[in-house]
Amino acid sequence: MKQSPKRVVVKLGTSVLTSGSPRLDRAHMVELVRQMARLHRAGHEIIVVTSGAVAAGREHLGYPELPNSISSKQLLAAVGQGQLIRVWEQLFELYGLHVGQMLLTRADLDDRERYLNARDTMQALLEHRIIPVINENDAVATSEIKVGDNDNLSALAALLAQADLLLLLTDQQGLYNADPRTNPDAQLIEQVELINDELRALAGGSGTNLGTGGMATKLQAANVAMRAGVEVVIAAGHREGVIEQLVAGEAIGTRFIAKAQGLDERKRWILAGPPPSGILQLDGGAVSALCDKGSSLLAKGITAVSGDFSRGDTVLLHDANGQAVARGIARYGSNDLRRLQGQHSRDIEPLLGFSYGPVAIHRNDMVVL
Repeated sequence: MKQSPKRVVVKLGTSVLTSGSPRLDRAHMVELVRQMARLHRAGHEIIVVTSGAVAAGREHLGYPELPNSISSKQLLAAVGQGQLIRVWEQLFELYGLHVGQMLLTRADLDDRERYLNARDTMQALLEHRIIPVINENDAVATSEIKVGDNDNLSALAALLAQADLLLLLTDQQGLYNADPRTNPDAQLIEQVELINDELRALAGGSGTNLGTGGMATKLQAANVAMRAGVEVVIAAGHREGVIEQLVAGEAIGTRFIAKAQGLDERKRWILAGPPPSGILQLDGGAVSALCDKGSSLLAKGITAVSGDFSRGDTVLLHDANGQAVARGIARYGSNDLRRLQGQHSRDIEPLLGFSYGPVAIHRNDMVVL
């Protein structure tokens, strides 16, 4: 039975691209490209999220001794980005394929118009059968505008692309129920339907000093992507034929099952876009209305307001235990909501002297977590 084409995001960590060495392992990279080229010829659409710019820059400059500073990393990234995309270009060219580089920062995703522009660029590349190669723009990004790691960047790329599948390829076989480096009895978790605190505790820290992401960031990425209807797999990037096997649905690594109903375009942006500027704590009735009935948030259900935010900013919604239950776009700023919390909708205009409507956050501007 012929497999239907998929749109696949392949995230390749530094440990996969260098094979644990201080330089890019071009022999392994060409093997990864060979698999992606075969899938491309079979009709699948491939998007690459690549780490390795800093490693490529360090290699190209002959491993200089530099101070441990942000500017040093940006220097290496500035040199390495060109080297890295040149390697990808040369390797895909072996199979007659073109690549298009997209360098992103958090600012490109926070702003709705820039988010849509990035989405349209990616769609145009895919329509012309060009492989998008995505990395964070480390040469200019500061802590305020960084996504922070390419695991989460790959989840945002999957949302931008409306992908079917996100592959997080790393130096581990997947997510285990204990640390396999110290516990010989650790068992691979083959399938995950819900990411909870217990699972996050298992993720631990980074497994390598070569990259910025560990298993914890992969869980964050998987959580975002699966909520948007994207299936995610964490698997070993050095397993022979791993990309083709995962696209074929083979039981390799840890597979995160996507939510049955994905999000519409606007809610994808709410999930992928601006980091929350504040927190609204809700009472039990409001939590139930949001999660069980798909209702909008009324001011009456708000018990506390944290942070300083404006109308139109993204906020997190917490239950009484401090657990995030949703995120959404506030209809009122933080100062106004402090005056409105616990009040009926009919009291909004008398209290403020104006009204932007009867709800604090409309259900169309909200993603339930």
